[in-house]
Amino acid sequence: MDEYIELLDNDNKPNGKRILKSEAHKKGLFHASVHIWFFTKDKKVLIQKRHKTKNTFPNLWDVSVAGHISYKEKPILAALRETEEEIGLSITENQLKYIGTSTHKNIHSANLIDNELHHIYICEFNKTLSELKIQDDEVAEVLLLSINDLKLELQIKNNNYVPHGSDYYNRIFDTIEKFS
Repeated sequence: MDEYIELLDNDNKPNGKRILKSEAHKKGLFHASVHIWFFTKDKKVLIQKRHKTKNTFPNLWDVSVAGHISYKEKPILAALRETEEEIGLSITENQLKYIGTSTHKNIHSANLIDNELHHIYICEFNKTLSELKIQDDEVAEVLLLSINDLKLELQIKNNNYVPHGSDYYNRIFDTIEKFS
């Protein structure tokens, strides 16, 4: 689904320029998204398999919830909205813990360049997978996996996962392990 997003300046701040997400991706323009990692007290993380029709990283396992920040939307509100949309889970701002940002640029093709600043949150997950209502056109499947198993998977079957990079994943795992 196309939506209006806001471009970022060189200091990672919104610059007021409104553009369609498709246009930003076509031109590789710098914009923001949210990543929300859900974890359990026993050190498992919720991961999602991206739908096969996604134009970026179809059929790959990824962060629990991710999405673009709409034009003039605050990152925390985008995190709440995307969580509700993708996995049908209502959470509050107080449940989210902001852990910083990460930048990533993926050139998928000449007309699809994803140049993003990710606002990263973690949140304790105290539901069951059967309580989630996944957005069928975005998410193919969800899974709870121990951090240790996911670390091993990333080393062995790295091509099954969105390539965020080892620094990104290690930062997530280290932070979650402190909270769980």
